[in-house]
Amino acid sequence: MFKRTRFSGIYTPMKRIAALLTVFCLCIADTFAAHTKVSLLLSVSTAKPGDTVFAAVRLQMDEGWHTYWKNPGGPGRATKIKWDLPKGITAGEIQWPTPEKLIPQKIGDDGNPVIGEFDFEQTTYVLHDEAVLLVPLTLASNLGSGSIELKAAVEWLECQIQCLPGKMNVSAKLEIGATTTPSSEATDITGWQTQLPKSADTLSPRATWEQATTGKTRPLIIEWTNAASVSAPDFFPDNGKGYEITHTTEVLSTNGNAIKLRKLVTISEGEWPGEIAGLLIQTTGDKPEGFATLIKIAESNEKPMPAATSSAAAKGGNSLAMYLLYAFLGGMILNIMPCVLPVIALKILGFVGQAKESPQLVRRLGLFYTAGVIVSFLALAALVIGLKTAGQSAGWGVQFSNPKFVIVFIVLVTLVALNLFGVFEVTFGGSALSAAGDLASKHGASGAFFNGVLATFLATPCTAPFLSIALGFAFAQSAVIIIMIFVASGAGLALPYLVLSWQPAWLKFLPKPGAWMEKFKIAMGFPMLATAVWLSKVGSEYYGERAWWLGIALVLVALAAWVFGEFIQRGRSRKPLALIVVIALLATAYFWALESNLEWRSPQRQSQQANAELRYAPKDYPWKAWSAEAVAQARAANRVVIVDFTAWWCGTCNTTVKPALGNKKVVARLKELNAVALLADNSDTPPAIVNELAKFGRAGVPMVLVYPVKGEPMVLPDPISPFPAQYASVILEALEKAN
Repeated sequence: MFKRTRFSGIYTPMKRIAALLTVFCLCIADTFAAHTKVSLLLSVSTAKPGDTVFAAVRLQMDEGWHTYWKNPGGPGRATKIKWDLPKGITAGEIQWPTPEKLIPQKIGDDGNPVIGEFDFEQTTYVLHDEAVLLVPLTLASNLGSGSIELKAAVEWLECQIQCLPGKMNVSAKLEIGATTTPSSEATDITGWQTQLPKSADTLSPRATWEQATTGKTRPLIIEWTNAASVSAPDFFPDNGKGYEITHTTEVLSTNGNAIKLRKLVTISEGEWPGEIAGLLIQTTGDKPEGFATLIKIAESNEKPMPAATSSAAAKGGNSLAMYLLYAFLGGMILNIMPCVLPVIALKILGFVGQAKESPQLVRRLGLFYTAGVIVSFLALAALVIGLKTAGQSAGWGVQFSNPKFVIVFIVLVTLVALNLFGVFEVTFGGSALSAAGDLASKHGASGAFFNGVLATFLATPCTAPFLSIALGFAFAQSAVIIIMIFVASGAGLALPYLVLSWQPAWLKFLPKPGAWMEKFKIAMGFPMLATAVWLSKVGSEYYGERAWWLGIALVLVALAAWVFGEFIQRGRSRKPLALIVVIALLATAYFWALESNLEWRSPQRQSQQANAELRYAPKDYPWKAWSAEAVAQARAANRVVIVDFTAWWCGTCNTTVKPALGNKKVVARLKELNAVALLADNSDTPPAIVNELAKFGRAGVPMVLVYPVKGEPMVLPDPISPFPAQYASVILEALEKAN
């Protein structure tokens, strides 16, 4: 959208510092710059008392040099006029001409400009060649006749490659008499007045907050209509008090005569602004035109949904019944997602073990399993409602952003794996240690219930088609609707097991119980152990180099479980001594490994370190950290943008989406398009990313967005197949449409 002009400046950190030092030193010395000529002109040579005359401060800059607008932006400094006027004459506000937007090129490590890369943080609004600042001067009605001198001290900053401050005293003579006589410069001043920004009233501008936010940055939509088609629309903001409107602009639409832009507002103090002032910029001919406006900001009355989306949300309508159906179908699909596969093995064992039980018992166990699922989903719903009430961000899988939950869950899953291996086998009435491990493989009511709980919590790192749409809708609704959506999701997850338990005749297709079950049970301990290893990787993100102490703790817990099973459950002597050993091992695991060395209650939040999340970006392409500003900057440069919303605890993200984005054909296409690839790490559910997901109707990851050069972003559908190659074809199709 923006192109580098012939007077563009190049900035580096050292040059910025040097420029500031130069400003300070030269201002003290009252040094005059040599590249800008300043003069004071008047619209009249003679004026009557009570008249209003125009003074013109004319800045004539050498070729390649520029000064700055009233909102200079970046490292600039606005021109100032300090008047020294006789008593009875007052100066009004400066009337500024329309500036140009200057986006300097980025500087590489070698000190040279990087072709095609721009430093949007240093964007400025500049005036070049000749600029005239018009100021109305009001003469008092009792002003005496005679000749008076009008004086002004003008200060400015002029830049080319380097920046220099300038200061000059200018003056002009004015006669006070009985008539008003135009000056020799009156025609020029009249011409300069016609070049001032026009009123934007005829454009019917509107401004709307795109969404609510709990953070410091909020997207703002600015719209207006024009009688003719325009190009390069933009909004140049005035200086704001307590807030700043970023310089980058995302053009959402120029369809027909309707213009729609997105700007980002960052607040530093006070409330969000209720109105904004600035210039609407549009080009209908060869030169951009500015239209001055003051727009009241309205709250959005509807949840925004991108027009160009490939998701089922855009196709399916938005009734509550439809979202409940999505939740139910998504819950069913969760049964085949990688996160839940370890629990499916336990279900198979349960079915086989129940094959010869009475139909009434089988049905009762099916109900207990369903109850475990539903209760767990209700607990998750309560967590979401609590976080929303507290004003915090909530998303699907939010519990995995809590390191304490992760540690407890790792220990629990490890115990389940050890139980499947036969390390210990106890009844429900045993100790707290063994009960957790035993619950998942029991065939009674407690085992069925806990199986449902385990299935639910293992499912939360994954999402599924339809489910993400339903949850995205739910998280923006009332507590009652949140509960309804979560219960529908739980019902879908539990349905296959419940149906089989109420149709015992179907169990005849399963193998008959026998010795193979014990071997199968042991074999299924390995997927559960793999789950514990994967969870340990999640935990390592919170504890860094200290994470290996978690492994020490798990070894001690496993040893305690073995001593318990071998010497207490199956042993015949020295059981008190074995119990003492078990307690000692568990105490050592907790107090020495977890408390003293892992410091499990004091995570160090690896993800908050600079660019830490980029360690897990797809390979073979330069990915950058996501931000709304980064998207706006890339779109302003007319580049295709792809955004991967992910988390390190998300199974689908890491087994399907990330390999698909690293697919050779996808990488080759990204290089052909010179696309900007951004990674949005939702591992700690930061508010900005949670809000962005909600904007597209999602409650969790994964989500992949593709922004075309022009038009609305495309939301890619959730992966249905676990094979990355199939999802890579979906990404390639979207990239073809984006060019």
